[in-house]
Amino acid sequence: MDVRLEPWSATALDLLRRINTPQMRRHVGGPEPEEQLLARHRRYLAMPATGRGRMYAVLLGNEMVGSIAYHQRDWQGEQIYETGWNVLPPYQGRGIALAAGTALITIVRAVARRSDAPQGLHAFPSVENVPSNALCHRLGFTLLGPCDFEYPPGSGSLMRSNDWRIGLD
Repeated sequence: MDVRLEPWSATALDLLRRINTPQMRRHVGGPEPEEQLLARHRRYLAMPATGRGRMYAVLLGNEMVGSIAYHQRDWQGEQIYETGWNVLPPYQGRGIALAAGTALITIVRAVARRSDAPQGLHAFPSVENVPSNALCHRLGFTLLGPCDFEYPPGSGSLMRSNDWRIGLD
């Protein structure tokens, strides 16, 4: 299977719109209005300049079928990397998320070699998102337990999530 990660670009806006559906966003508060979606797209495009993370389109062959990212953030008083992903429904259950997650972990491990970089990568899927929690387990993350997680950041909205962690050393 030819799964690869491509840095987020202007052409990925269509993918973001395809992800912005009730089905795809049911665990994270539902679809966003176009204005918020465009702001999210601009943030994704700007991520590399911050040096604190990167967004990727997940490609199967030459088709964009999902997204995956990592970014640095404060979590419980410590700097960590956080990851999250999406795979469009027609492509789910085919190992694409596993391949993308494996590729992302390799990338983040290389980034974490910097002396000041966080040494843990966390994922915070909703406790109700069975496929994402299973993916965390298959990728080798350790379940630290349930937590209240603010999403979207700065919104004050809390979702019940599982905190999964994998070491980067």
